[in-house]
Amino acid sequence: MSRYPLELVMPMAQELTSNGFRSLTSPEEVDTLMHDQKGTALVVVNSVCGCAAGAARPGVLLAMEHAVKKPDQAVTVFAGVDGDATQKMRSYFLPYPPSSPSIALFKDGQLVHMVERHHIEGRSAQMIAQNLIAAFDEYC
Repeated sequence: MSRYPLELVMPMAQELTSNGFRSLTSPEEVDTLMHDQKGTALVVVNSVCGCAAGAARPGVLLAMEHAVKKPDQAVTVFAGVDGDATQKMRSYFLPYPPSSPSIALFKDGQLVHMVERHHIEGRSAQMIAQNLIAAFDEYC
């Protein structure tokens, strides 16, 4: 159950889903993705916070637009909205602690790159995009 009014979070969610990200809303969807994951998958833990709006989402979208190499899949869970799906996804991020927003890159089911909230706060969307593009070049 969402801690936030859906009319508030829908535009935040749609910023990613209208740009090709698939929203995972249940633990079962997360497990299906992770158990069957081949190739690369970019996972964004979305959030209502200012650093998600100002840096994380715009940075992810810039990276996806400008990268030569891109992940095979792009998915998102929304912290505070889809709590069970977010909790399940975070279990795949271990040993990293829960962080919202955060961005993870998986290759063949293994976590290969992690951008935690403290890497997002105070940084520009362009800096986030550059970080992700470098990870895409290395792993995708």
